[in-house]
Amino acid sequence: MADSVVIKSVSNLDDEGDRRSYRIRLFLSFFAIYVLWGTTFLAIRIAVEELPPLFAAGSRFFTAGVLLYAFMRFKGGAKPTLAQWRSLTIMALLMFVAEYGPLFWAERYVPSGVVSVLAATLPILTLILEMLILRRQRMRPMWAVATILGFVGVAVLLIPGSKVHLALVPCLAILAGATTWALGSVLTRSMNLPKSRPVTAGAAMMLGGAMLLALSAGFGEMHPFPHISLRAVGALLYLIIFGSLLAFTAFVWLLGHMPATRVSSHAYVNPIVAVALGYFIAGEVVTGRILAGTALVLISVFLILRRD
Repeated sequence: MADSVVIKSVSNLDDEGDRRSYRIRLFLSFFAIYVLWGTTFLAIRIAVEELPPLFAAGSRFFTAGVLLYAFMRFKGGAKPTLAQWRSLTIMALLMFVAEYGPLFWAERYVPSGVVSVLAATLPILTLILEMLILRRQRMRPMWAVATILGFVGVAVLLIPGSKVHLALVPCLAILAGATTWALGSVLTRSMNLPKSRPVTAGAAMMLGGAMLLALSAGFGEMHPFPHISLRAVGALLYLIIFGSLLAFTAFVWLLGHMPATRVSSHAYVNPIVAVALGYFIAGEVVTGRILAGTALVLISVFLILRRD
């Protein structure tokens, strides 16, 4: 049904110029969520090589959130109510603080490509939490197979190897963070949030960034204040502009024009981009074990995203 709606919306475009413009925007939007989001894992690694992880994560999301929220309010977006701010605070805590704080920290110890694969377990974790919390559907045989494949893939990644020995605690921290993001995404369906998705995202990023910066100060990351090199500034600007503003805007636009399953396909494209960049640009070691684990996780995600 979603496909028919999309086809109808395309056929209603006035002329060939509109259709061409639509196709270009469609291509650029998928490029953003496929490639730009895939490149952010390497940018995070570059940032945390010189900056404290909580400070880097907080700077990224607070800046991007303020810019997006201010822009949407300037365009006439409704200001969240007090009840909505409470929901946004919970959302920010689960989906930005508890997710990206551990992820930024873990990138100091785990190759960026592997981090992207572990983060790609999000659809698997979301499916499990949907059944445990919402209880609207039962586990189907295909989903059970996909879930098992995903966990086997993670286990393969974590098995000690001769060339690459992944630090267990940072890897578990990434999985724990992905679990909190999945929990947040499930709970937000019943939360009182602004109708505008960009307003919601901007406010949540702003709150999450502020909390991450507060944690950074509490853990002493700002004493003395971090020295920010041009390389680190470049990485942060890339994350703010391309990762949090352009890619997210493209993501929101696609959700209004394409079936959700097609938009969600970025979950099994981003790791491919991240692993390739880590190997060719950052010199990260990619072994047969890492490729096998990655393949199992991506197959699992593909099978789960076909459920809609």
